[in-house]
Amino acid sequence: MPCSVDEFLYHSGPILDVRSPGEYAQGHLPGARSLPLFSDDERAQVGTCYKRQGREAAVELGLELVGPKLVSLVRQTKAWSTDEAGVGNSVRVHCWRGGMRSSSVAWLLETAGLSPVVLEGGYKAFRRWVRATLSEIKPIISLGGMTGTGKTQVLSALAAQGEQVLDLEGLAHHRGSSYGSLGLPPQPTNEQFENRVAMAWSRFTSQQPIWIEAESRRIGSCRVPDELFQPMLQASVVQIMRSPEERIALLADEYGEADPAELIAATERIRKRLGGLRTQQAIDAIHQGDLSTAIALVLSYYDRTYRYDLDQRHVPVKEIDVTGIDPEQAAVRLRQMVHDTAYEAVPISDRVSKAG
Repeated sequence: MPCSVDEFLYHSGPILDVRSPGEYAQGHLPGARSLPLFSDDERAQVGTCYKRQGREAAVELGLELVGPKLVSLVRQTKAWSTDEAGVGNSVRVHCWRGGMRSSSVAWLLETAGLSPVVLEGGYKAFRRWVRATLSEIKPIISLGGMTGTGKTQVLSALAAQGEQVLDLEGLAHHRGSSYGSLGLPPQPTNEQFENRVAMAWSRFTSQQPIWIEAESRRIGSCRVPDELFQPMLQASVVQIMRSPEERIALLADEYGEADPAELIAATERIRKRLGGLRTQQAIDAIHQGDLSTAIALVLSYYDRTYRYDLDQRHVPVKEIDVTGIDPEQAAVRLRQMVHDTAYEAVPISDRVSKAG
């Protein structure tokens, strides 16, 4: 049974991506399992055959390649289906365009007693859905604060207290600085990052604001989608502040277990912007195990960069000092401040109409 993207996403059962491993690695539906009908090499063979000998010859080659895999495809699918409590025999299948690969696998699984649904238009349709979803206007509050103020922990506390939170750094597996990848899993491809962001965005209501950290356009190798980044630039900012001592302590705790060699490499990457003397002093401090001194030296660069980026936004900024309190208490204060002051968090389109 063919399904639209929305129907497919909310249908029950595991999502089976029957494209090649290379296609899956480039980008896939979040949560999808790779069940390739062809390997990357086999897909290339079928494509070449299609171009040189036509569709009929390509189909025959495809059948020849797939034949020995049929039993393992069914067994793997049944194992995944059983893993998901309450799913029963329902499974979701897609390929690139919703064509022969997904329809063939759906026929096979149905023959084996399962109940497959197919994504109409395939992954290509899902990518169109991603672009459309990211373009949906929803109210944003931007959470600002210099490096080390604990913005990520505060966002987590806000989410725990029922607020809508889009954790871009969590989705990107990166903290957004030269040191941002330390201790984290590899980053997703930019395409996969967009997929993750769109899935999260689709779950938010426009009836209450969405808290997002005041990020720059790039988070490591991932790029915030333009459809979202432009509204982020125009969103009102709530800026949290902590004492320099607390910021250094928080960062020392966060990076205290990092490999000194990786810390030094990350410091070297900002040598031109930090300056030769400060860079060398920071590296020497890392060698000596004095992480607090190294952090204090590096913060001069990041503070300067943060102030510059914030100045470019030209939006309302409200400050709240959270020195001496934990993230949960900070989140309570932020929510109260927004409530008490009727802090503006309206869609960009509304701002434009009001201004006009």
